[in-house]
Amino acid sequence: MDSRCSSSADSRTAVRVTVNSTPMSAHVESYEAAEKKCISDVRRTFCLFVTFDLLFITLLWIIELNVNGGIPKQLDEEVLHYNYHASFFDIFLLAVFRFTSLILAYAVFRLRHWWAIAVTTAVSCAFLIVKVILSKLLSQGAFGYLLPIISFVLAWIETWLLDFKVLPQEAEDENRYQSILDASERAPLLCPGPMSDGQFYSPPESVADTDEDLDDKQGLWH
Repeated sequence: MDSRCSSSADSRTAVRVTVNSTPMSAHVESYEAAEKKCISDVRRTFCLFVTFDLLFITLLWIIELNVNGGIPKQLDEEVLHYNYHASFFDIFLLAVFRFTSLILAYAVFRLRHWWAIAVTTAVSCAFLIVKVILSKLLSQGAFGYLLPIISFVLAWIETWLLDFKVLPQEAEDENRYQSILDASERAPLLCPGPMSDGQFYSPPESVADTDEDLDDKQGLWH
């Protein structure tokens, strides 16, 4: 009987340990699978937006070149004969600077700090403000307003995405993964071990009175 109780206790303990450890191991394996990817989903979204920034500014600049006299002529005037007060080429180069810096920092080196985007946003804002004040862009039609304003807004949207979405989400995922690891390491210590044979005992069997003893006792009373 003791051996049957011990074996049943061992089986219950093994099942309990297996059930408790299965969800934790599943969470750990899912996070490790995500870590094997080159970049997280939220960071990839940020990099896609940085690429959109460059492509959108490039598209607007090409449209501006085509509207103001044709692409070959305007390239000669704005690039080969660059004039700070009248050219949009530097706004395009500013978008290239943001794209190169942010992709290198957050896609290639996968930084987890805001200093890189702080530099790109500060440089973009300072350059655009000075250019709007000193240049003659506002007298060149709608693109004199569109390109500086859109470049300014896109730079700040990138800052908001990184500071309020990418970095907090990745920090939360890492903290969750660490808590799951700690819980999985403590689980074997918290689960009860197999119960020994000494923990199961049978009470001493009482000697039942036989019919003859009962008859003798009744005879004595009579």
